[in-house]
This record gives sequence, C-alpha cells and structure tokens, in this order.
Amino acid sequence: MFMNFRRIRKCQFVQLLMMCFVLSMVMVCWEQLDYHVVSHVKSYSYRYLINSYEFINKSFGISQLEAEGLNNIPYLINHRNKCNGNELLLLFVKSSPENFGRRQAIRATWGNETYSERELRVTIRVVYVLGVHPDIQQRDRMQRMLLKEDQVYRDLVQQDFLDTFHNLTMKLVLQFRWSHAYCSNARFLMSADDDVFVHLPNLVSYLQDVSQRGVRDLWVGHVHRGAPPVRQKSSKYHVPYELYRWPSYPDYTAGAGYVISGDVASKLYQATLSLKASLYIDDVFMGICASAMGLYPQEHVYFSGEGKAPYHPCIYDKMITSHGHKADVRYLWKVATDPQIQNITAGLAGKLYCTAVRVMLLCKPYNFNTYSCKAAFS
Repeated sequence: MFMNFRRIRKCQFVQLLMMCFVLSMVMVCWEQLDYHVVSHVKSYSYRYLINSYEFINKSFGISQLEAEGLNNIPYLINHRNKCNGNELLLLFVKSSPENFGRRQAIRATWGNETYSERELRVTIRVVYVLGVHPDIQQRDRMQRMLLKEDQVYRDLVQQDFLDTFHNLTMKLVLQFRWSHAYCSNARFLMSADDDVFVHLPNLVSYLQDVSQRGVRDLWVGHVHRGAPPVRQKSSKYHVPYELYRWPSYPDYTAGAGYVISGDVASKLYQATLSLKASLYIDDVFMGICASAMGLYPQEHVYFSGEGKAPYHPCIYDKMITSHGHKADVRYLWKVATDPQIQNITAGLAGKLYCTAVRVMLLCKPYNFNTYSCKAAFS
C-alpha cells in the first residue's frame, strides 16, 4: 500500500489556510467575542460563585455633605399636593422636555388618571420627571413650553439638571426623593420610560392581588442577572474600568419599566442618601442601591426588557409592559384593552389556543429581551 505524499501535503496546506482564516477572524472580531462570550463567562462566574457586592457598595459611599448637595437640587416645576394619601400606585414616567407628543399619548391612554378612577376604581397618580433641555439655545423656549404644558395638566416635576442620557441616574434619585417627600403613602411605585406601553388593567389586577396578600419587599420587572459592564467605547452604555472595575453588576431590573412596593421605595430613598450617583446607567445604580439595602429583584415574565412585545390578543391578555412604542401607543391601547379579547382567551379551548400561539411567538431562538419562552406557559 502506497501513500500519496502530495495529497497529504495538499490537505495539510488547506488545514493551515483554514486555521489562519479562523485566527484572523478571531482577531478581527475579538472585541465582540470578548464582550459576548468572555465577559459573560467572567460575570456569571462572579455572580454565581462569589455573589457578594458589599465592597462595591462601599466604593460608592458618599459623605453626608455630598448627599445634602444632591438633595438640594432646586425644583423648576413641582406639585407638592399631587397625592392625597390613598394612591394604589405612583407612576413616574421618565421623559425629556421635547417629548410632548409621547406625554400626550400616555395621558390619553395608560396614564389617564380619570380612566383609573372611573373604570378600574383605583387612585393612580402619574408624574413626568424631567431635567432641563441640554441645548442652551433652545432651553428658554422649551422651558416656556413646559410651563405652559404644566399649567394645563399639572403633572410635570422638573429639577435643574441637564436632561441627558448621562444624567438618567439623577432622575432615579429625583423619583425616590420626590416620592419620599410628597407621596410616601402610595402602596406601590412604578418607573417607566416614555416609550413604554403599560397594560394598566392587567397591572392594577396584579397589584391588587399582591396587596391583598400583604406582600412586602416587592421589586418586580425584567431581571438582568450577572450582567457584565459594557467595555466597548462605541456603545452608549460604555462604562470605563475607573468608574466600575468589577466583572459583574448586581442583579437589577430593566429601567424601561419596573414596580416596587412602598416599603422598598423607602429603603431605596435611604440608599440614595449614602451612595454616590456617579454611575450613569440608572437601572444598574438602582441594583447597587437595592443590594446595599438587602433587596433582590423578582422576575415577572410579562415585563419586557428592551424589546417590543408581539402584537396578538393572546399576548394582550397577559402583558404588563412592552418597550419601544413611540408612535403606536394609542393603537395598542385600543386593541389591547378591547373587551373581545376575553372571548378569545376564555375557556379550555381559548387557553390551549393561546398557549400554542404564545409558544410560536415567544419561543423563537432569536427572540431577545422581550418576554421569555416560559411566558408562553404562564
């Protein structure tokens, strides 16, 4: 039996070329590979093997003088008597000065306080939290427009800081300090972006249930566990090592929409008095504050992350939040609260049908950051 050495050499040459190609691709894509694979392995190892964030909390500690400085940011618009002490829910909407259209859509749909009183028989107070417009050339004109808007609706709360992405944590601090000062008796507090859709009837039903059961330490939403800091400088979520040097964040809920009970709001207020709000990823800072107070988030499969929920009656029957709605809030409110949905989902046949539909909609391999596959069976 004879060997063909020429064929062997040719095969080895092809293998060498393939190896060089693979190594070249790894080198070109290393930053993406490092973030999506290596950093997640590191962060999950830290989260599940070490699982201690005490020294992280200490590193964010501030003096009483620094805390007082944050607490003394002046209000430009405020409503001290917004609450009457009988609120089921205080709902903060994080908005920007120029987003008048989004606020109007929310006022006409899920943020309509009159609808809550008349149809749901509960008291909900909605507050839009804002900073000042970052463009100095537009600031005065925008401020006049905001004052005019507030004269009509009486629902804006604005402090004197620049309304930018890197100041989102300032809005978080504003929420907890305002609620402590002016609405401390609300049973629940919700924070939501102004491009989020909230299925208010479903949310109220859920909150009434947990309230009747006397649940405490409630912090519920779309939970991120063992998430690594983004080190890619091109990302708006980039966090340098100097600001946060550990491989994993404490557990936190997506800032797009989450709910906490009144006792949790009080504890988080206390945390904001002792922790430095330098980390501009507001939902992560929320996780740091919660970790310092011994609080942990609970997953609710119908709170979405950054993704938009599929449009279907079998989804509307269960949904609580969906993210990424800028122009379709009015349409979604109309179809999601249509009484006919109950006819579609009622009975054994309706439940089986909707389970099958939700499996097809939610259990796709590329389904990302909205409802998880397990939501199909809840």
